[in-house]
Amino acid sequence: MIEEPYRWVEAIANRREYIEHQLAGGSPIAALSYRGGILLFTLGRERQKLYEIYDRIGLGTIGHPGDIERLRMTAIEITSTEGFARSAHDVSLRRLANYSLSPALKAAFEQVYGAPYLARMLFAELGHNGAPNTFLRLDYDGSIHTNGGAFGRAFEEFGVVSGTAASTTRMEQFLRKQKLPATTLEKALEMALDAWTIGHLALTAEPSDDLPPDEDLAKHRTEQLAGASVEAAILTDSGTAATWRALRDAEVRPQLEKR
Repeated sequence: MIEEPYRWVEAIANRREYIEHQLAGGSPIAALSYRGGILLFTLGRERQKLYEIYDRIGLGTIGHPGDIERLRMTAIEITSTEGFARSAHDVSLRRLANYSLSPALKAAFEQVYGAPYLARMLFAELGHNGAPNTFLRLDYDGSIHTNGGAFGRAFEEFGVVSGTAASTTRMEQFLRKQKLPATTLEKALEMALDAWTIGHLALTAEPSDDLPPDEDLAKHRTEQLAGASVEAAILTDSGTAATWRALRDAEVRPQLEKR
């Protein structure tokens, strides 16, 4: 009996190592504020990674398609139910993450005889009536990372998610140096692509505290744009209602390729 807690800790460590390995190749996702709303951005080759959840809430995900779909449908059901029972203004990203999704992910991760969720999620919530936008990263073990504004952390107008911690850190390092919110959607697209490129390079590069040189970024950016499709979406507020709109590849690619 004395050995049981240690076996559980060892099993959790092995489980974490397995999940991290499965997620390591996930294409990065960047979300950032611009003057008109929020942009979510990634490059991909196969399946959709950006989704509308409810009214002012968007989602970007990496991981196993089956687990992502289960979590996405759960988020939609929770927010829709709360919006119907109360009102759309009562639906909150922080409540969705803290009271519903995070406990479910933590429970699945710690039940070592069951299957965990192979997913990492980035939520973005458009601020209401002048309130700041919220960016929240939710991991497979239920841990939550927000864009600050409390507990001594500076507020940040962006959120990122990627396959490795090093890649995520590099993307955040880059975006902290940018002037956000971006002045235009076009500028936000350029920033998001640069953040994606930095994150994608970091997935396979040697660990470093420095961002890659501009020439390396330009070369990798051009190569990846040529071989992948652009997936982007925006959340905007017309003053009376929020709108989610997916941006077509043909709509944004000319802006990105002319750099």
